[in-house]
Amino acid sequence: MKPTKNKRKSIPAQPALAASKQRSDFTARSMRTAVLAATLALLAIICHRLGLIDYRAALLGLLLSAASGVFAIFFGAVGTWRAKQAKEPELAATLGGSTLALLIVVPLLATAVTGIGKPMIHDISTDLQNPPEFFAVPALRTTRDNSLDRSDPENLVDLQREHYPDLNTLFINRPFEQVFEQAVMLVKQRGWEIASVSAANGRIEATDTTLLMGFKDDVVIRIQTEGNRTRVDMRSVSRAGKGDLGVNAERIRSFLAALKQQLS
Repeated sequence: MKPTKNKRKSIPAQPALAASKQRSDFTARSMRTAVLAATLALLAIICHRLGLIDYRAALLGLLLSAASGVFAIFFGAVGTWRAKQAKEPELAATLGGSTLALLIVVPLLATAVTGIGKPMIHDISTDLQNPPEFFAVPALRTTRDNSLDRSDPENLVDLQREHYPDLNTLFINRPFEQVFEQAVMLVKQRGWEIASVSAANGRIEATDTTLLMGFKDDVVIRIQTEGNRTRVDMRSVSRAGKGDLGVNAERIRSFLAALKQQLS
């Protein structure tokens, strides 16, 4: 009697299938969370630009978006790591959620990092003793906007001196008319919305709106003849927020440097 051949036992596929399902779950979860992060960011931006929510709600939306993005990156990393451990050939398929999340999280974190060490002030002027005054801009602001009286915080002047000691009045050895004309041209080149131009009073008022969130910062430039030179002072004020991440100081610094270069 011939001995019967033992049939080869098949290896159960359940463990491999379970591992594959877990990788797939993490990858899918990463993509869903990344889409949520993108949706929150878009809603915050669009609703704020349309005036449906104030800046606090918009910032909260961006914060939730960033948090969702971090979770998406984590889920995606786990899915990619498990796929690599299993030596799956197509790792790129696991990176979709993480990539989308990085596109959201990195710019938000980069913006937040720029504010590290910056004082909680939003009204910056080159002349701290006699800051340039706004005359046309107040009519464009609402009661919800920051005050223009420079009373908040009480130590505003000290904080500016400490953190932005380089911001000072600019003196240019050029006639008033030439400096004023060049300043108006530079304001237009930067795309600021002009509220008032008065050569008789040596004053230019304008509003700069940020590209993404639509935050509005008001600017006044005061130009005066002093001796045989022309004196230029500038003030930049955020309509919303206690702090400005250093944006107003950088706006003044950049504008005055460009004006000086063009007239040198």
